[in-house]
Amino acid sequence: DVKTAIEETKAGKVEYRVDKTGVIHSPVGKVSFDDAKLVENTRVLISAVMKAKPTTAKGRYLKKINVAATMSPGVLLDELAYA
Repeated sequence: DVKTAIEETKAGKVEYRVDKTGVIHSPVGKVSFDDAKLVENTRVLISAVMKAKPTTAKGRYLKKINVAATMSPGVLLDELAYA
């Protein structure tokens, strides 16, 4: 249902998937987005991941944050800056 999907997205729904090695895959924008929008989207994604952290999880929950365009090398981000 397109209408419901649009409403959920506008309400702040964040979708991501985690592979079997614990790597999270999620788009945060497009090349046409300005820097501020990409930073905002990245912060929202990281916030959603941290909110989903199980209470039983111990140690550092995020170990590394890499951002990459499709088929390009990643850029390592300082995860403490986004915590």
